[in-house]
Amino acid sequence: MGALFTQYFGMGHASLTNYIAMISGQPVTPETTGDCTTYKDFVQTGTTADGLPIGTGCVYPASVKTLPDQLKAKGLSWRGYMEDMGNDPTRESATCGHPVLGTADQTNKQLAPSAAVPKGDQYASRHNPFVYFHSIIDSPDCNTNVVALDKLEADLAKLETTPNFAFITPNVCNDGHDGDGTGVGATDGTHRCADGNPGGLTQIDAFLKTWVPKIMASEAFKKDGLLIINFDENAASGVVVTTDASGKTHYTVNFGDEACCSQPAGPNVTYPYTQTFPISATAQYDLVFPAQGGGRTGAVMISPFIKAGTVVDTPHNHYSLLRSIEQTFVLPEYLGYANQAGLASFATPEVFAN
Repeated sequence: MGALFTQYFGMGHASLTNYIAMISGQPVTPETTGDCTTYKDFVQTGTTADGLPIGTGCVYPASVKTLPDQLKAKGLSWRGYMEDMGNDPTRESATCGHPVLGTADQTNKQLAPSAAVPKGDQYASRHNPFVYFHSIIDSPDCNTNVVALDKLEADLAKLETTPNFAFITPNVCNDGHDGDGTGVGATDGTHRCADGNPGGLTQIDAFLKTWVPKIMASEAFKKDGLLIINFDENAASGVVVTTDASGKTHYTVNFGDEACCSQPAGPNVTYPYTQTFPISATAQYDLVFPAQGGGRTGAVMISPFIKAGTVVDTPHNHYSLLRSIEQTFVLPEYLGYANQAGLASFATPEVFAN
């Protein structure tokens, strides 16, 4: 139906690093590589020669700008649509849903349907990039523009209500993260999502079969739309279980180091890098990151201006995505590593042949 990007890459592990990169061009921090299990501020200790903040933490200060900041400055609209956000209002709001600063992120645990939460709640803050920037969460725009997925269909109904830029995040079952017997610790092949659905690629396909036709049928898409379908990262290479001399069990998760586009490592993490997370007094996860890069994932892009069946072998990554969006909207600068010299964008004759 559009263009297959065979050499599209994530820029880091785990998930959150990639989401942050897509809207700001910022590289990883020690906390974002671990998905920021504690929702805390980014503490800046310096600035690189090319203007990137040096530091640790999760929620960037208002001085670190994002794609929504750029769009707003130009008078363009944006919205993020997050599936399941607000289903359990005791842990996150239905708009701009995020943990309280300085507290553990409860959205890392997915909730099955119950009397208290009839629809269940499989929203994850770590898949919502907008809530990791004070320039967004400290603004009334966050409650207006970061909303639950069930708002999307009404917005698509009219050209004037469809945002110029829309970012859609399925819940962690419909995005393929959970279920399908492939999750960390699911070794018997029977693991399913919290809501009982199988998850994995089966669930992704079902989600896309629901939403892609609705998007493509909208007046805005038909006029001048571009639909980008991508993944945050590829999978870890597996789990190795060992026991050390003290009797503690280690679940070692090895992440790949595939990257493209001469991707910089960034100033905040030195590779190879290992993070540990305690499970209990006698067990822990060891996450091993040999180098920067989030692995090859591929991507698909559909537009009235893209010839069906196009195959693009030029390397791209999430920084390329941000650069391309900024180029499309003729924004005044490329943020973060989207400004990397020689980085390819999508706006080439091989993609937009029409």
